[in-house]
Amino acid sequence: MENPTSPQIALGTMYFGTRQSRDEAFPILDRFVDLGGTWLDTADNYAFWRDDTGFGGASERMLGDWLAANPGTRELVLISTKVGADPLVAGSWPESMEGLAPAVIDGALTRSLERLGTDHVDLYWAHVEDRSVPLDDQVAAFGAVVADGRARRIGASNHASWRVERARSLATASGVEPYTAVQLRQSYLQPVSFAELPDGGHTLVTPESLDFVRSENLALWAYSTLLSGAYAHPDRPLPAAYAHPGTERRRAAVDAVAREAGATANQVVLAWLLGGSPAITPIVGVSSVAQLDEVMAARDVRLSAEQRNLLDSVS
Repeated sequence: MENPTSPQIALGTMYFGTRQSRDEAFPILDRFVDLGGTWLDTADNYAFWRDDTGFGGASERMLGDWLAANPGTRELVLISTKVGADPLVAGSWPESMEGLAPAVIDGALTRSLERLGTDHVDLYWAHVEDRSVPLDDQVAAFGAVVADGRARRIGASNHASWRVERARSLATASGVEPYTAVQLRQSYLQPVSFAELPDGGHTLVTPESLDFVRSENLALWAYSTLLSGAYAHPDRPLPAAYAHPGTERRRAAVDAVAREAGATANQVVLAWLLGGSPAITPIVGVSSVAQLDEVMAARDVRLSAEQRNLLDSVS
């Protein structure tokens, strides 16, 4: 198995069990392992907005069913799940988000492990910030689940860098496991500065967060990397925040590099993320084995210094 801290493509499983049935999800998972993929990314709230119950858990259950149907596969994959954003009351979100109280951090992991059919996860994320709970209480609770072996590592998703650093300082002072990973929204196309995105709770990568993870040697994961097919389907509308001249300039740069590299636009974007500074683990969801094959082939795309400079220079 690859080094669990090295950047690699993670398979996003958000819609497994809701929009994607067992017959659709299992072949994707099988192929992912066949291609040497390791990281499976899920969350306890996936995908409550697509589930008739109004609650999450379907994605984790689907992964658990797949693991049960394939004995020995658990040793070949790494599982990333999250806590904090599942609704406590169906139809009431974000008002009734479970949050990050210590009892929630502990209890949600127990339920996630039951759904997954495993005794540990390899990375347990605080899915969102919860400023109603003292940070030292959150730090202690996350440290406890690492200490008891139910989580191998912990990370912070959609958190401000200063909150992550404060939590890490508290963890060090308390002698418990600190956050070693950060998860944020990132893609090559960028919205205008300070834009409101339609996806509630998304926190964008910034130059400051890139500098932070570099200086602290933290793993950086990125979601919404391919913008729901925007690179493969340029006619597909993007959120209004992307309606600015830089979007077309960056589209043109990706297309030019793709032609030169003999790759697809999706592959160029993923190669740009994987080979950047810091290198980023992109989370990618797919709806077919063919899409997965395209995505995983991005690992073999090597951007030249000139190609990367071109991509980085376009604003």
